[in-house]
Amino acid sequence: MTAETRGGEPEPRPNGRSTRRYVVGAIALLAVGAFVALLVLGLTARSVDRSIDSAIARGELEQAPEFTLPVLANGEALGKREGDELSLSELRGRPVILNFWASWCDPCRREAPILEDAWRAGRARGAVVLGVDVQDLTGNARDFIAKFKQTYPHVRDKGEGTYRRYGLTGLPETYFLDRAGRVRAHWVGEIDADQMADGLELILSPPSR
Repeated sequence: MTAETRGGEPEPRPNGRSTRRYVVGAIALLAVGAFVALLVLGLTARSVDRSIDSAIARGELEQAPEFTLPVLANGEALGKREGDELSLSELRGRPVILNFWASWCDPCRREAPILEDAWRAGRARGAVVLGVDVQDLTGNARDFIAKFKQTYPHVRDKGEGTYRRYGLTGLPETYFLDRAGRVRAHWVGEIDADQMADGLELILSPPSR
């Protein structure tokens, strides 16, 4: 598998690859607004943490950033109830497919069945698929999970702290973690069945070095 790299409730919004445009009546206000928007975008781009992608490019195995997030759905698969906190470190010893998604994301809808298939295929071999819902409304996220009949566990990154620590700039994105919690691959954008199968086999197999 080729790892592609780059480097109260929030309202759903477009992903990090687009910005909203506002129409203002005064030309002066429009100019100031555009300048501020460009400044913010520039600061945001500089603040993206690209350490994971850099490590993958160097052929190194970096520990996935730790997080503790509330369970959104299907926590019973991991001995948790809805609302319980789940830490990534609790999954140490098991390969993990970490998928960042939101209910408004069209590519997330298309890849949803692939993630469920990966969960069913990998579960017997100890692998975990963990969805991380971001930039979303809780009700919409739960409706999405029910609509696509997802049975794998999900957590909610309400404050987007985990999203930022992983260096994301859009959705969906998928990380493949080995049993030691190290990132073996990072897939940016929608993933297909072959790419998912390759990633699953990668983290089920021991490192070559």
